[in-house]
Amino acid sequence: DDQSRLRKGHGALNMAIVRHFAINLVRTVSDKHSIKLRRKKAGWSTDYLAAILGELRR
Repeated sequence: DDQSRLRKGHGALNMAIVRHFAINLVRTVSDKHSIKLRRKKAGWSTDYLAAILGELRR
C-alpha cells in the first residue's frame, strides 16, 4: 500500500478523472436501477459493461 503509484505525482488526480468519467458513463444508462447497482452489474457482467460502453457511440 505504501508503494502505491496513485500517491506519486499526478496519479491521484488522474484516477479521480477516470472515476468521474466512469460514473458519468454509468449515469447515461436509462434504466430504473440505482447507480450503485449499475456499477456492480458492470463489474459482474461483461455484456452489461459492453452495453454501457456502447452508449459512447451515441
